[in-house]
Amino acid sequence: MAYRGRFAPTPSGPLHFGSVVAAAGSRADALAHGGHWHLRIDDLDPPRVRPGAEDAILRTLERLGMTWDGPLIRQSERGSRYAEVLACLGGRARVYGCSCSRREVEAAGLHGADGARYCGACRQAPRDPSRPLAVRIDTRGATAELVDLLQGPVRQDLNAEVGDFVLRRADGVFAYHLACVVDDADSAFDHVVRGADLLASTPRQRWLQHLLGWPSPAWLHLPVATGAAGEKLSKQTLASPVDETRPVAALRAAFCFLDHVPPADAGSVAELWEWVTGAWDRTRLPRTASRPAPGSAWGSGLPDATPS
Repeated sequence: MAYRGRFAPTPSGPLHFGSVVAAAGSRADALAHGGHWHLRIDDLDPPRVRPGAEDAILRTLERLGMTWDGPLIRQSERGSRYAEVLACLGGRARVYGCSCSRREVEAAGLHGADGARYCGACRQAPRDPSRPLAVRIDTRGATAELVDLLQGPVRQDLNAEVGDFVLRRADGVFAYHLACVVDDADSAFDHVVRGADLLASTPRQRWLQHLLGWPSPAWLHLPVATGAAGEKLSKQTLASPVDETRPVAALRAAFCFLDHVPPADAGSVAELWEWVTGAWDRTRLPRTASRPAPGSAWGSGLPDATPS
């Protein structure tokens, strides 16, 4: 089967330099391997969705020459499928209702791979069954392993490092890990190229795939772009939108960040994509979880210097 990859932005705001790096890297890897590149809108969480953000993302991608294959996928349209898979998981692992709030989980003071770790307080029964209940999955005895194509081997004791994680929130919204696993399987995506900020969550997805008897894609986690203070560029840190009126400069900055420096005579978006399709080499990618963005690239689209 041909390579099938994807880019899955959340429509919480316009694309910034870091998200353009992830999009450009995932599309370049697909094109270089003769594959298909698809687009999924991860609009699962209504409070995070901003009016007009999806249209802005699509417009920016098109101006950067990032056309996608097949129909657009939206997580907001797939709730019944997630419910079906959650019911299936309930027959293969122990899932249970949990009344603990996020504040209570944080107050327990247990730290995990990417934040507060759940203490298992509701494993026997919800502490307060009068509250709306989230659905968690029991991770005791669960270990997940994978080999990332760039970052190398990853092994995680889920109970010790993550705890029983949420599959559906108390407000009825399905959790990212469950939705992502279901969507990747249903779309037959066999390669996932994304930012290294998601590497810590990948073992949870690997384990869910194992429980469901589904194949795992090949993962490649690109370095995350950071700002002047070392913070990850994101909508939450108010990263500036990429300047879509200067698409050549924005693409050049993204490829340079990934240590693929385009030739000077690649002066158009089409020429840049033609060049990177032949030049893309995973062994040249920077093997770090993060690195500083090149100067003002995330605002103007122009790098002040080629990354070292």
